[in-house]
Amino acid sequence: MSLDISHEITDTAGELAFAPPADRHSGAGTWGLGELTELERSAQLKLMREGQLGSVHSWELVTAVDGPGTRMTIFMNGCPLRCLYCHNPDTFNMKDGKPVLAADLIKKIKRMRKVFKATGGGITISGGEVLMQRPFAENILMSAKSLGIHTCIDTSGFLGAHASDEFLDNVDLVLLDVKSGSEKVYRELTGRALQPTIDFGDRLSALGKKIWIRFVLVPGYTDDPDNIEKVADIVCRWRNVVERVEVLPFHQMGTDKWESLGYDYKLKDVHPPSKGAAEAARDIFRARGLTVY
Repeated sequence: MSLDISHEITDTAGELAFAPPADRHSGAGTWGLGELTELERSAQLKLMREGQLGSVHSWELVTAVDGPGTRMTIFMNGCPLRCLYCHNPDTFNMKDGKPVLAADLIKKIKRMRKVFKATGGGITISGGEVLMQRPFAENILMSAKSLGIHTCIDTSGFLGAHASDEFLDNVDLVLLDVKSGSEKVYRELTGRALQPTIDFGDRLSALGKKIWIRFVLVPGYTDDPDNIEKVADIVCRWRNVVERVEVLPFHQMGTDKWESLGYDYKLKDVHPPSKGAAEAARDIFRARGLTVY
C-alpha cells in the first residue's frame, strides 16, 4: 500500500477508537475530546484553517516522558516523513485521525492544571508531526500558556519554517528528533532531507529556545560511529540551548501496526541494538560535554 501524504481531513474519519501508542502505558485515546464526525468537509477545513479543529490520533498522561513532570501528550495525525522505524504509522495520514475541537481539548487541559503544577509538568504536542497542523497547535499552545502551563512540541524540524517566532513564543521546550547526521542515511530513513532540521535547530538556538535532542539508534542505519559523530557535531551547534540528548534504542513494538495497515515494513528483520552499542553511542555525545540519557 502506498503511504500518501494527506494535508486535509475528510468527513470520513469514522467511529474507530484509536489505541494509545504501542510502546506506552494505556492512555485515554480521544475519549472526552468532543469528537466531531458529522461536519461537512468544507466546514471542517474552515475550522482547521482557523485553528479551531484538529485531526487527533489520541492523548494520554505520561510521567518522565515527553518532557518534565506529568504531561498530557497529544498525538496529532499527519506527517511529511515516512520513517522506516516509525512505531506509530497510523499517524502518517491526517485523514485517519479523529476531528477534535480545540475548545474541548483546552477544557480538558485546564482541568489538569493542578496535576501539572504539582509535578512540574504540562502539555506536549506530538505526532505524527505537530507542524502539519500549525494553526490548531498554535491555538492549543497559546491557550495553555495563558493558563500558566508548561508547553512542549515534539518535532522532526522538517517543517520548522512553518513555525513563526510568534508560534515559538508559546513553546517552552522543543523535543527535536535528529534522525541521522548523514544526508544520505537521513533520506533513506525518512524520504526527506536533513537540512530543514538543522536550519530549525539553528533558529531555536538563536532564539534561546530550550531543546531536548532525540536520536534513535537503528542497527544497520544510524549506528555507524561516523554517523553518530555527525549527529553529535550537529547537536553541538546548539550547545547553548540543548539540555539533554536522549539516545533511544530501536525496537519492534510497531511491527503489528505496519502489518495491519498493509504497509511494507522494511525493518522486520532488524534487531534492537545491544546495551553496549547504545552506551557506546551515548559516550560519543558525552565526550562533547553533553548531558546524555
